Amino acid sequence: MPRSSSVKARIVAIGNSQGVRIPKPLLEHAGLAGDVELHAETGRIIIAATRHARAGWAEAAAALHARGEDDLLETAAPAFDAEEWEWR
Repeated sequence: MPRSSSVKARIVAIGNSQGVRIPKPLLEHAGLAGDVELHAETGRIIIAATRHARAGWAEAAAALHARGEDDLLETAAPAFDAEEWEWR
């Protein structure tokens, strides 16, 4: 399929809702499967792959470690943690 593709479709009734049948080659070209996110803008509905929380964090942490940039930002405990205190 070309880099960008366009297909005409018709909005159809699906139970109490409405939907659009999306051709399989179009879904494959977009790399969409399973759950997706829908965003509405004036005159268009955007279908996008769902974003996963913390996606890519493991790879980013490994890259920081490989560069030696994964040191703690603060190494000394604050003074109030080192002193004993009592509740009134």
